[in-house]
Parts: sequence; C-alpha cells; structure tokens
Amino acid sequence: MATSKQYLKLRENGIALPDITLAPALASYFGVTMDELFDFNLRQTQERIEAIVDQAYAYRRADPRKSREILEAGLKAYPDNDILLNNLLYVMDYQNDPDEVIRTAGKLVDLTAHEDVKLDALRCMAAAYAEKGDMESAEAAIEQIPEIYFSKLSVAAQLLQGSKQQEAAEKQKWIAFEDTLVMMGTVADCLEAEGDAAGALEEAKRAKALIETMGNDRFSGYGSFDEQIARLSATVN
Repeated sequence: MATSKQYLKLRENGIALPDITLAPALASYFGVTMDELFDFNLRQTQERIEAIVDQAYAYRRADPRKSREILEAGLKAYPDNDILLNNLLYVMDYQNDPDEVIRTAGKLVDLTAHEDVKLDALRCMAAAYAEKGDMESAEAAIEQIPEIYFSKLSVAAQLLQGSKQQEAAEKQKWIAFEDTLVMMGTVADCLEAEGDAAGALEEAKRAKALIETMGNDRFSGYGSFDEQIARLSATVN
C-alpha cells in the first residue's frame, strides 16, 4: 500500500474518511480482524466528538457564539452527528430565530437512534414554538414526550451501593433542586399574573430561602427572585 502513510496521516487528523473497499487491506496491514478495525474507528470517532462537545460546553454560557462555532466546525467533519446537533440546540437563538431551532430539532428527532436525544430535541422544539407564540405546535411537541417519574440517576441512587450510589445521588440532587427552583419561579410568575401578589411573594421567598440553605454558588445567578421579592414586597406592603 504505497500511499498508506499519507492516507493514515489524513485519517489521524480527521481530514480523510476511509474507503470501505480499503478495509480488508487496512485490517491485514495492522494484523487485526475487520470487527476490530471498525470498532477502533468507532471509538476514535466517539472520542473526537466527545472532545468537541467538551470544548464547546466550556463556552456555552460565557460565549454561546464561540460554542456554536466549535460545534458547527465539528459538524463539517461529522455531518448530521446527533450528539453535536443536540448540543447545538443549546446555543441557538430561540428568541430571534426560533424557526432554525425548530428545523434542527425536527431533523434530530428524525435521525437520532438515541431516545434521550430525541426527547431533548422535542423539548427544544416545544420551547421554540412557544417563543414564536405557536402554542398549539408547542403542545403537540410536548405531547410526544412521555411522563417519566424516575431517572437512571434516581434509580442508581436508590439501588446501588458505595461510591456509585453517592455519585448518582449527588448528581440527581442538584438536577432535582434546579428543577424545583425553575418550577417555583414559574408558580410565582403565574400567581403574580393572576393578581395574587401575596402568594407570589411567599413562593419567591421560599425559593430564595432554599438557595441560601443549599449554599451552592451555581445558583447565584437566580437573581430574578431578588428582583421579584423587591417588586412584590412594595406591592403587598
């Protein structure tokens, strides 16, 4: 194989994709079976995609545009990869371009083989429709999401032992806590919209107290409760 070194260099840098007709020759060259060759290539691809996702995630909150650039560059190398598309949904502009979100989420729903990715895409699609004010379509997307009262983490936290049990419980604790804060904020907003300022104030105060009790810096950004408490306090008093 006269060009094997050049070809392998391109493969290592993610520039060239393998010609399927070369697979037997490559397997023979490396002294491995065809199954081993394809398994190695799959693991290598997964590692590269994970690296792209990790790099993009580091910019997700601080610089969404940078995060998006990293993911889009990754999609040029790995077109229609569902993991990259799923992460792209988190840095799209729902307010100014909800239609782009809807197109990407719809594409992801159709192509992914991962149920969790599909459900997340439906959630993002519903959010984009809601941003457009198309509540009928938002509800239709939501109806495709099953009602689940337990997660992999919660089951692991209940049934495993030792460090694995503790790790699962710790992760689930913060996921559940953040979800609780979001729901409490929603309840407070609904009560305020209904004219129940006193009820909204109490809910916002409870949420603020929970944040202080948990004492975790990751929730310091929930400053909207401070603003809501100040506004409602002036109204109630």
